[in-house]
Amino acid sequence: MGRDTDLDRLVERFGLGPGARERLDRLVTVVLDHSAAPTSIRSRSAVVADHIADSLVAVELPALRSARTMTDIGSGAGFPGLVLAIANSEAQVSLVESNGRKCHFLTEAVEEARIGNATVVNARVEEWSAGIGANDVVTARAVAGLDVVAEYAAPLLRVGGVLIAWRGRRDGEEEAAAARAAAVLGLEPEPPRHVSPYREAEHRHLHVFRKIGETPARFPRRPGIPRKYPLGNASPPRANGAPRRT
Repeated sequence: MGRDTDLDRLVERFGLGPGARERLDRLVTVVLDHSAAPTSIRSRSAVVADHIADSLVAVELPALRSARTMTDIGSGAGFPGLVLAIANSEAQVSLVESNGRKCHFLTEAVEEARIGNATVVNARVEEWSAGIGANDVVTARAVAGLDVVAEYAAPLLRVGGVLIAWRGRRDGEEEAAAARAAAVLGLEPEPPRHVSPYREAEHRHLHVFRKIGETPARFPRRPGIPRKYPLGNASPPRANGAPRRT
């Protein structure tokens, strides 16, 4: 992909608004020029394909286009959160990241790419009380297993909102675990959507979970508990996070 055409093609493909190309270009430059950018992808063509295009595939979902409040959990280098903030300038986007150094990078990226509708939140997602029930969309890319991601996201969503999780090749066991967790959390999984961010990409999927009922008051659980005792386990954990005896 060439420097002058890659982003033009993406802007046209996804129907992005005025100014999006310039901000995307600035974001790519920040990632390439910042020595502390938390990504191992260092060439322009790879950043555009593996980060920008891969993030933009969610724009094809109606829920993403209509969202007015969004949260990206475990934002890291800002993908997909920063890209989706550019794509939907009407939405207020929170980038939740627990690592202070990554938050420093995200803050600089927001400023240098002029993404005025994105806010960096330095917090564990389980402890971010300001986000409870406040989001139309929650996104997660390369954060944790689907069942854990569902638990992180559910308390943050309003009823009717959706979680969008990026995944590669489908895994039946992981999807079954996520469905078990979703049933506890007030979420309903939709059929996974195969996506093609660029020609060479294979086995890319978006997993969408819609919030159909209130999440029980015992969520979010304490930090670390969702990973230690995932809801998707065949033997569900107790309310206090400890595993059941068998």
